[in-house]
Amino acid sequence: MLEEFSQKLYRVLKEACNECTSNLISLSGGLDSSIIAYFLKQRKPKTIAVIAEDFVSTDLTYCQMISKEMELSLTIYNVKIAEILEAIEKTIKILKNFNDIEIRNNVVMYLAIKWAKENGEKSIITGDGADELFAGYSFLINKSEEELTREIKRICSVMHFPTQKIGDALGVTIESPFLNEKVMNLSEKIPINLKVRNENEKRYGKWILRKTFEKHIPPQIAWREKSPMQDGSGTVGLTNLFDSIIGEEQFVEKKLTVEKMDGVRIRSRESMHYYEIFKKLFGTPKDSKLDEKCPYCKHNIGKSKFCRMCGAFPL
Repeated sequence: MLEEFSQKLYRVLKEACNECTSNLISLSGGLDSSIIAYFLKQRKPKTIAVIAEDFVSTDLTYCQMISKEMELSLTIYNVKIAEILEAIEKTIKILKNFNDIEIRNNVVMYLAIKWAKENGEKSIITGDGADELFAGYSFLINKSEEELTREIKRICSVMHFPTQKIGDALGVTIESPFLNEKVMNLSEKIPINLKVRNENEKRYGKWILRKTFEKHIPPQIAWREKSPMQDGSGTVGLTNLFDSIIGEEQFVEKKLTVEKMDGVRIRSRESMHYYEIFKKLFGTPKDSKLDEKCPYCKHNIGKSKFCRMCGAFPL
């Protein structure tokens, strides 16, 4: 069964990658973008990696490893704090939320897409979709098969990719091979026990992807643990930055004022910074007419377990 699905997966991903017309890959040195680089290496595409200069990042070594392995040109876009803070405001303006997790991750994509535009590129290829389709998120890997089946179905029904919005806003086309219809259709047929499985006494998501490509990409990358963009690029350091520059007394005072005046409960200093930008641009997010509202920001959540507006999870 593994061999059959593995061969099919290899074939449909190869087709999906070859259908991409862009000559630029957003490279993280993770499994997904490395698979794309492997399939397109004969084309000699350019690759771009965003690294926060003032924070600790985990992607740099892996990006360099895969670019060397595939003999691809790699641009390391080192960004300083000031540039990240400016990009955060632009990202909030595009995404229209103050979700700290989403902003921390997608400011990376904003910077990569902005770099592409400024360097004359009309499109960029991303690894969007692999984590949703193949159970790549860490919170999924210890669930029972029944729970996992249900959760993947739910995630796929509500999945959205801010990268697309950012690309539209900046006039850069986003190509995502994992979201190709053939790849998505095949992923639904792959048994759950091939998506999450033990390997060398360790449990992995995206197991079938790892197993299929472990002979084609460096094993350190094939079996690399899931690393969110915020960790890989270093923007996870923003949390500590805001904790250090916004004092406890100032934060408590602001928090109480926002809750009283806007009916919005802010959970962290970082979220406060994003909320203040959001409010300046769009006003308060609450909608009293909705039945399914986030208890923190009163925004519509529908059937979701987390709030896209403020990032509250679980709800």
